[in-house]
Amino acid sequence: MSEGHGVVSLVGFLREAAIGARVRDYPKGMGYARTVCFDASELKSWDSRLTVFVIGLTEVLRDRGVDVETQGLPSGMLRLMALAGQGDVAKGASSSSDRPFILARVGRAVVSGWWAMVDFFAFVGETATGLGKAITGKGHMRRVDFMGCLQDCGASALPIVALISIVIGVIFAFVGAVQLKMFGAQIYVADIVGLGMAREMGAMMTGIIMAGRTGAAFAAQIGTMQVNEEVDALTTMGMDPAEFLVVPRLMALVITMPLLCLYSDVLGIGGGMAIGVGMLDISWEQYWHQTQAALNITQFLHGIVKSGLYGIIIALAGCYCGMRCGRSASAVGEAATRAVVSAIVGIIITDGLIAVVTSILGV
Repeated sequence: MSEGHGVVSLVGFLREAAIGARVRDYPKGMGYARTVCFDASELKSWDSRLTVFVIGLTEVLRDRGVDVETQGLPSGMLRLMALAGQGDVAKGASSSSDRPFILARVGRAVVSGWWAMVDFFAFVGETATGLGKAITGKGHMRRVDFMGCLQDCGASALPIVALISIVIGVIFAFVGAVQLKMFGAQIYVADIVGLGMAREMGAMMTGIIMAGRTGAAFAAQIGTMQVNEEVDALTTMGMDPAEFLVVPRLMALVITMPLLCLYSDVLGIGGGMAIGVGMLDISWEQYWHQTQAALNITQFLHGIVKSGLYGIIIALAGCYCGMRCGRSASAVGEAATRAVVSAIVGIIITDGLIAVVTSILGV
């Protein structure tokens, strides 16, 4: 060993029976070496046991800050070390987990996002084609599937929608009352609750509830079918999975979401009315007439149209994540999570865009 440089010589027949050295004994003899290389010029025979020994020695030396050069090892051993995760051993460089350059990461993210968008629009096209066939009576959609989806998306969701809507109406009434009571204008709580529920919160809260409840269920159902290869079986039988699985769920949500939105509006206004009458000394007649004066059919249509769009977003997000699910149980859970997050983000973005457009148009 020269100053600062050590050499590990591999000599003779180093097979399993001939290797008696312990890895931890070698660094003790390296002194203050900062660089260590291997010399296998006189190595006659070796097996995987020697490879394990060399890998262990390399890891110990590198942990102590020693630069290990592996060019002198046999090419077969270098390939085994590469398979064992030792990094770029052919160049003798220390194993590194450095992340790619930032431009490379950005480029990969952009390309990945582009192909994801292309794939999503292809899925939307397949769904639109299947929907057209279903409407014209040429599709394979089963009536029993559609009715089951209507039950799940409609009647089964009434209790949770009712609970959340009443609570939202109560919160609106409390928030308005705190400010309006200072001016003796408690009667305008009816305007706040009515307009808030009809234009925004009825559709918004119904959409968020259905995204967490129904969108996740769609992703989990179709994802489980992917794991069980049922979707592949449909394709093998010549049936379009989008037409058979996605269209019934999409149609069910588009039909039930406006109805659930109206249901939410009524219950939210009722919750606000209970607070106005019970705590603000407003009679039922006054509150009702003030609500009628503040609302018209346009306000309700505003929320109903948005709820229909939210239904499309929820159905597409849930079914898309389910159709693109992996083949494991954890992938099903990830698909359900992605479906909920994607649907909620889509709902919020859509609501913001509609708010801007209606403000410009003065609707």
